Amino acid sequence: MTHRSFCAEVDGTSSNERLELLGDAVLGLVVADHLYQSQPDVPEGDLARMRALVVSEAGLAPVAAEIGIGAALRIGRGEAHSGGRAKPSILADALEAVIGAVYLHGGIERARSLVLDVMGEQIEIASAVAELGDAKNRLQELAARLQLSAPRYSLREHGPDHERHYDAVVTVCDASGDEVGRARGEGRSKKQAERAAAEHLLGELSAHGGA
Repeated sequence: MTHRSFCAEVDGTSSNERLELLGDAVLGLVVADHLYQSQPDVPEGDLARMRALVVSEAGLAPVAAEIGIGAALRIGRGEAHSGGRAKPSILADALEAVIGAVYLHGGIERARSLVLDVMGEQIEIASAVAELGDAKNRLQELAARLQLSAPRYSLREHGPDHERHYDAVVTVCDASGDEVGRARGEGRSKKQAERAAAEHLLGELSAHGGA
């Protein structure tokens, strides 16, 4: 793997930059596809946040360092003296180049296998962080801030097995047990219906100055 600082000192060499461009695109596709398949109830906005965290420099650099990419890099003398082998930007770019090279050599399935193998933990971390923005969590935090009860959900399902739908109702009560908020939501899974209900109740409480 060759950083452009090496090419500046050694004539006739080429850098990883073209492979980085390709690897970035392959990485984004693999991560987006994996999240889409593994998180069926997560809305587009949260999927985008998860993907952005994984494919960022902060997501890639620790993985590149862990698998020893820094030691395998050809970099210029000046860059080496300034700690270039440990720079997050250089490590992240080099890992993208590796992904691009694997894609060229073995196709998308080999690249997918590599990405999910080395980036699996980062994907789990990103998923957990993005879940903090989930409507159910935000509603629970708002209810606590307003000194209301924890949200209570009830579910009803309908439709045949192959087209099952769910209706959810969420309520919150004040300290005396009186209901102060209620909302409904629906979806193709229990979680999706509960999230929709929570989102509606958040809007209702916010409209009354709760947020």
